This record gives sequence, structure tokens and C-alpha cells, in this order.
Amino acid sequence: MRKSTSISNILQSVIPKEKLSSFLQELEYVDVARKFTVYDLFLFLAEASFQQWDGYRDGEARMGLGGLRTVDHSTLSKKAKDVPFELFKQLLNLMIRLCNRPTRGHLGIPKALLLVDSTKITVGKERLPWAPLKGERAGIKLHVSLVADEGRLHKVTETTGNSHDFKSSPDVIDKRFVVVADRAYGSHKRFDDYLEQHQFFVIRLRDNTLFQSPVSRNRSEPFTGTLEQDFTCQLGKGQRLSKHRFRVVILKDPKDNPVILATNLHWHSAERIAEIYKKRWQIEVFFRWIKQHLNIPTLFGTTPNAVYGQLYTALLVYVLLKFLFDEGNAVVHWSAKLTFADFDRLFTLQCLPVEWNSFLANDLNFP
Repeated sequence: MRKSTSISNILQSVIPKEKLSSFLQELEYVDVARKFTVYDLFLFLAEASFQQWDGYRDGEARMGLGGLRTVDHSTLSKKAKDVPFELFKQLLNLMIRLCNRPTRGHLGIPKALLLVDSTKITVGKERLPWAPLKGERAGIKLHVSLVADEGRLHKVTETTGNSHDFKSSPDVIDKRFVVVADRAYGSHKRFDDYLEQHQFFVIRLRDNTLFQSPVSRNRSEPFTGTLEQDFTCQLGKGQRLSKHRFRVVILKDPKDNPVILATNLHWHSAERIAEIYKKRWQIEVFFRWIKQHLNIPTLFGTTPNAVYGQLYTALLVYVLLKFLFDEGNAVVHWSAKLTFADFDRLFTLQCLPVEWNSFLANDLNFP
């Protein structure tokens, strides 16, 4: 295996040990270990995610082969339990800033779509007693926003599994984008706030939403396909009545169930609003991918620091992989271009084409 193209060696060039030390100072965490430092733990968690190791014991047997400093599984567990997970959250945010093109402020109406949703990771109740769910289950949530069509991770936050998505949405949205989300993220008061704050959105409503004083929008042609209605109205009734009028577009899903969308985008056609909402499937694909390829459902530890530290590092690895793939595909010869799935698979197996290995070893250029 070429050490120069392992994920941990690339990480060391992107986030050197000195950078991590500055974050530790901000968190007022003193790393007294000499044999196995916080930086060693960071590299271990990255390789464990990328190589899909089964846990601390499995990692103990594999660390040396990947060029990592070796320790026993109990040392790994104690270190992961001790280091505040906020460190790994800050490192993820740093990686996002380094790997993603800067998002420019919009002088007018934003065009880029920001997909917002959460994914839940569940285990037995005895594993995470601090995050109980119903019955014999426990779990946590990752709340994520993703830039549509780019697969670009934008913001992430964490909660226990019984926390409602609605409460965490302010932590992952951004006024520079059009927010696209499912019905868990909607409320009439929140829609009023969005309108007043100039936050554009397309969000699904609950099927039992009441419409007050609906006025149909003019159309030059009749509805076709799955579209059924396009009108403006106030939402709800009584104390839950929205202050402002919003646009509502109603269509049918493949099972003939209604899909009711609320938006403050009035210049697009109903067809375009439907297309915007259909982009939301991309975040479901993202969640499926990270669970299948970054070992996310396999939680190594049982404390908040161990669990969230592992998950934030796994997301950091995704951001780095996506950057390497996008940059590499832009410079290699057309005959060496890969899909993201093939890049991930061949990189994991250390079987990338020669041109890709050369790019990873010599041509990385982080902003």
C-alpha cells in the first residue's frame, strides 16, 4: 500500500497536528498523553470510518498496517471517552471550509437549493442509556443540510434520537439558499418568520393543513402529469393561522397520495416548484451512502464524546473524499475518470489507476 495515498496521510497534510492543537486550546483541553495523543485518535477514527473497521478491538489489530501509532483497545476506548466531541465537530467545519467552494452572498434571489433532513442511528437501550427512545431502543440524530446537485455537506448538528427535527433546523439552514425540506420542518409561525427574514423555502405541509381564503393562480395551460393545484392562501386557523399568505402547490406521488408544498417562491412555475421538491431525494441517497460506506451505524463507544466524535470524523472523511473525487476528476485524462462509487471502492482497496495515485500524492491543492 502506498502510504502517501492513505486517507490518514492525506489528512495530515490537510489538517496538521498544529491546527488541532489550536482547537484544543480553545476548548481548554489539555492532552497529557504521550503514547497516544488526541491527534492519533483523530487519525484512527478517520481510518476506521474509511476502512469500515468493526470497533476498537478490530482497530487494534489493523492500526499498524495503516501506518498509525498502535495501542490496545482499552486505550482507544478511554481516549475516545475523554476527548470532547466538540473538537471533531470543529474539525468537520474546518474541513467543509477547506474543501468546499466559498458560498458567495446573494444580492438578489438565491438559486442554489439547500436540502435539510436528519438521520437516526439506533442501538439497544443499554448501549446509550443517555439517549433513550421508545421500548428497548436508544439512539441519536444527525441533522444535516446538503447543497443539491453537488453532494456538498453544508452544516451538521447533533441531538438525541427523541429530539424533534423542527428544533434543530435553525442550526443547519442558511439564507443564501432556498431551503427544501419535508413536513417535519414546517410550521405556520416558522413560515411567517422565513418570509420576514427573506429565507426562501419549499417545504412539504401535513395532509390535514387548512387553507384560508385560497385564490388560484392564473395559468396559461391546464395542469398535466401529477400537478393538481396552485394557489395562494393563509395557512391554518385560529391561533395557528399564518400572518402572511403563501403559495401552495399540490401534486400526487407515485402511489397517488397528495404532496402539499408551501413556498414563498412566486416567480417559478408550479412545475418548477415540484422539481425543486423532488431534489430532496438526494439527501436520502447521501444518508444511505454514508451509512453503507463510512461505518456510521457501527458505534464504537457508549458515551456522547465517543459516539459524536466518531460520527463527526466520519462526516469529515466524506467531505474530504468528495473533494478529492471532484478535484481529481477535473484533472485526470478522460479515460481515467471515475464515478464517485468507483473512486471510493478503488481508493479503499488501494487499486486506483496510476494517474489518480499521482494526483493524490502530488497534485492536491487545498484553498
